[in-house]
Amino acid sequence: MEKFEHGGNIYRKAPHGGTWLDFSANINPLGLAPEVSAAIAKNIAGIVHYPDPEARQVKQAIGEHYGIACEQLILGNGAAELFYLFLQVIRPQKVGLPVPSFSDYQRAAEAVGAELLLSPLPAESDFAVDFARLEQELGAVDCIFLGNPNNPTGQLLKREQLARFLAFTESRQIWTVVDESFLDFLPADNMYSVRDLTCQYKHLFVVRSLTKFYAMPGLRLGFASGHAALIERLEQAKDVWNVNSLAQVAGVAALGLKEYHKRSRAFVKTEKDWLYERLLAIRGLKPLFPSVNFIMVNVEQTGLSSSELTANMRQQGVLVRDCANYTGLAGRQYIRVAVRSRAENEQMLKALEAVV
Repeated sequence: MEKFEHGGNIYRKAPHGGTWLDFSANINPLGLAPEVSAAIAKNIAGIVHYPDPEARQVKQAIGEHYGIACEQLILGNGAAELFYLFLQVIRPQKVGLPVPSFSDYQRAAEAVGAELLLSPLPAESDFAVDFARLEQELGAVDCIFLGNPNNPTGQLLKREQLARFLAFTESRQIWTVVDESFLDFLPADNMYSVRDLTCQYKHLFVVRSLTKFYAMPGLRLGFASGHAALIERLEQAKDVWNVNSLAQVAGVAALGLKEYHKRSRAFVKTEKDWLYERLLAIRGLKPLFPSVNFIMVNVEQTGLSSSELTANMRQQGVLVRDCANYTGLAGRQYIRVAVRSRAENEQMLKALEAVV
């Protein structure tokens, strides 16, 4: 596998001339809201003009929805762009990474020549973060990345845990990037989010994705909150038109869909719990209890490697995420599956039962 290969590669040829059933990308199973699709169609003629470089309307919508002052917001061409932008500007010498975690943290750090200090998360505790141990192991770094929930493990960090750790990192002027890209799938993200603490901590940078929850990854839209001084530095360094006009329009429309938000969260909770129980019942599979719309599964007891299992699933026309290329999972056999509709989940389970 490529070191930084992602899921969602539906562009390769599917077997038997069919189309892929994609469980490798973690997108809202309800799909693109009709209101967002209509807003995009209504504004398609506007692409003859440059997008608003200050993204006024979508920043205002994000600020109102998440309770963040506009001067503390920066938009990205997807959340991933913001990791790269942040590191290109801050240029830390040493970056701490609890692993396994989202591979773009590592890729972005390597792109600026930073030294990586890895802190392996213990499989015995389902890859939970031990903050006391993390402070000991990574106390000498310039920057730390944390996923909440972590991708691919799904582990959630409570706000009070993070707040104590942020007090530690701020006291040592350690930049801390918290990736909250999947928190929108939870009904009460105030138990976990630290986006409001960027007023208090000058070295905190909190990133969110709007493309996963609103099912529009092809448009690319994310944002981050930070101290106003940090945001000003980042704004000066980024591409002026990094967020296209249709993504801005879609973001405004999506953030106003309160009923869609409620339905999505209820739907994902029901399906993730149901899918977890069904995965537990399949011989050789050991799923980690999920927090949002994906489930990491230990497949070691099937007798197949994760690469063999994912290859067998591809022959069934189903894409699941092979976790073999995640740093921190060397020699371990894990896959990750998305949570989709009941009919699609049943189809994926049927394929799994056929190959294990």
